[in-house]
Amino acid sequence: MTIPFRTPSFRIDGRRALVTGAGRGIGLGAAGALAAAGAHVTLCARTAGELAEAAEALRLEGHSVDTLQLDVTDLADMRRQIGAREPYEILVNNAGTNRPKPMTDVLDEDFDVIMNLNVRAAYFLTQAVVRRLLAEERPGSIINMSSQMGHVGGARRSLYCASKWAMEGFTRAMAIELAPSGIRVNTLCPTFIETPMTKPFFDNPDFRSEVLSKIKLGRLGTIEDLMGAIVFLASDASALMTGSSLMVDGGWTAE
Repeated sequence: MTIPFRTPSFRIDGRRALVTGAGRGIGLGAAGALAAAGAHVTLCARTAGELAEAAEALRLEGHSVDTLQLDVTDLADMRRQIGAREPYEILVNNAGTNRPKPMTDVLDEDFDVIMNLNVRAAYFLTQAVVRRLLAEERPGSIINMSSQMGHVGGARRSLYCASKWAMEGFTRAMAIELAPSGIRVNTLCPTFIETPMTKPFFDNPDFRSEVLSKIKLGRLGTIEDLMGAIVFLASDASALMTGSSLMVDGGWTAE
């Protein structure tokens, strides 16, 4: 008997990927994972020095990468630059921010900063990338970096939760609209990930204990925990998946 099934490939050779917030942390991990799976990756961030260093490190590993220095909240410049490049079949909408504080202390400025980056910029960057794909009738995979906080609430995170719930909403609506064109749209929803940027928060033993009490696997997430999930969502291995949320939360949202 010949088994008629073959595991779909996790390779993405020949595809072009754009990763925002790619100079460090999760974005750099995403860029490395996609490049190792065969994509040509454009690393996008605001800081030229970070981009140059990250790109050089990936090239030394034999990967195909270039850079795009861009503030994604500058919509006019973003549209101009995306419009001038070859279409991207993969987008990882990773750039984001948070300003944790009690809701009674949230300022107008806090609201604007978080919503402009986490929602407005992510929405319109997706729009710009999708327009290029539609114009050339190409399929694609949009991966919006959401959070477990797009599915639950959390003290001192009212704004962040609002932004990620909004991302979950537009992801589902876009998935419905774009499915006939072969463009898939999903979210990746991590728990707390330990990075150089977040490590100082976990130096507070009370905060660390509070977080670990809700992660059923009993540990913080790592960037490596997300890399396989990113490749899965970008590749044909997830070909029937759109409008979904891939939870990488150690069981936080299971109860």
